Amino acid sequence: MSLSNISVGQESVAIIPKPVLSVSSNGQFVLSDRASIIHDNLTKATANFLKKSLKEDLDITLSLSKRKKSGIHLSLNTDLVEEEGYLLKITDRGIDVSARTEAGLFYGVQSLRQMILFGERNGNQVTLKATTIEDYPRFGWRAFMLDESRHFKGGDQVKKLLDQMALLKMNVFHWHLTDDQGWRIEIKKYPKLTEVGAFRSDTQVGGWNSEKRSNESHGGFYTQKQIKEIVAYATARHITVIPEIEMPGHASAAIAAYPWLGTSGESIDVPVVFGKMPDSYKVTDQRVLTFLHHVLDEVMTLFPSEIIHIGGDEVKYDQWKESTDVQAFMNKNDLSSPADLQIYFTNQISQYLDSKEKRMMGWNEILGHNVHAYQKSEDTEVKEELAVSSIIHFWKGELKLAKTALEKGYDIVNSLHSKTYLDYGYKNISVQAAYEFDPIPEGLETKYHSQVLGTGAQMWGEWIPTVERMDFQVFPRLAAYAEVGWTQLKQKDFDHFDFVLTKLKNYWSQKGIAYGKE
Repeated sequence: MSLSNISVGQESVAIIPKPVLSVSSNGQFVLSDRASIIHDNLTKATANFLKKSLKEDLDITLSLSKRKKSGIHLSLNTDLVEEEGYLLKITDRGIDVSARTEAGLFYGVQSLRQMILFGERNGNQVTLKATTIEDYPRFGWRAFMLDESRHFKGGDQVKKLLDQMALLKMNVFHWHLTDDQGWRIEIKKYPKLTEVGAFRSDTQVGGWNSEKRSNESHGGFYTQKQIKEIVAYATARHITVIPEIEMPGHASAAIAAYPWLGTSGESIDVPVVFGKMPDSYKVTDQRVLTFLHHVLDEVMTLFPSEIIHIGGDEVKYDQWKESTDVQAFMNKNDLSSPADLQIYFTNQISQYLDSKEKRMMGWNEILGHNVHAYQKSEDTEVKEELAVSSIIHFWKGELKLAKTALEKGYDIVNSLHSKTYLDYGYKNISVQAAYEFDPIPEGLETKYHSQVLGTGAQMWGEWIPTVERMDFQVFPRLAAYAEVGWTQLKQKDFDHFDFVLTKLKNYWSQKGIAYGKE
């Protein structure tokens, strides 16, 4: 029968994110080493993932088989409608997980993993109650962002985060790889980006205006080989890696490597303090555009994602205003303000990415929004129109700015900083506050809802120097954001979430993940 005909309000299964519909019935299935994972060639990768996970998590060893027998049956079913949805059935005869796509099947397996992890265990046997689940996500963009420019964490931490994202059905890893305080990705055509730009002599500690320093150098970067390995690791977990290469601001590490990239042309060191640096790329110089094209070319060979994030936030316009070359360029091209120049430049990058069959994404300043107190209103008066193919990553400003972008035809990802920034303390964003965030702005007309692609949780790294501190900030709120992205609004229930979260915390403790405590 179809679960779509069953009324909402049936017993909820203990998994995160909470599914669309779950119905328990009489009976149970006892999973033990005697069971098999039954698969075909199309579902073999997911079968192998499940086998490995159960061995690592619970020391349960299941065999793989292509013959029908008692156990876990994995199958693809084109009759199912939802692209990322799945159907999971547990009876006293076995377990069936089916989906329209491999991604959906993988998500069904994550639900099963949690049911097994949280199930009634006796030695290497787990008793699972007879249950049927029909499930699919609310949003197609369910992201976590890691900033490694400020503090480099390394591949082991990235893989750990990807593993937990996978368990929670999150599907976008937004990787912030370049900024003022460090360039973290090898670009073979420009080796100084990592030889110089990946290392700083010291680091500010103690807060934004602090004069204190760590008195230790800091650095690190990923080789292209390491990038490929992590992208493959993510892909195996149905996670798309979206690289962020900042431009035109937050470019000091690159300018330290190649001073001619900057508007001032002056030699600088990689900054040891955090905040908004004064210089930006000299976007009116063809050499700078050529440099960025070369960088993006290498980035696009490493990341198969359709989307490339170009940042675009917090550009300080003083250097552009003081440059006679930049001012002459603006006059020649009838650009009335620095924000107009930024949109003009951003459209050039968008056109280049379009020519490579990619799509550009950037923080909402790329629209010319005045969202910072340090900006003068005349500097953000714009006539230029941003390419409508751009994805707007909304993070700051009044929500009416997001609504205006939607009305103009832009797709957005809603990552409002006051609701989604994981570097903020638990007093600012509690687990419940994170859980209650709705990416659809209040009062938004239904016809625009499909343009809200989803949401992201951002882990900015200025004041998060260690892996332990990062885990404290990310967990358990990551689970709340996973449910924000996946679970249908009418199905959300914080009390139920909090109950299941206790089980997930126990699992994290076993994995050595030191989650935060409010």
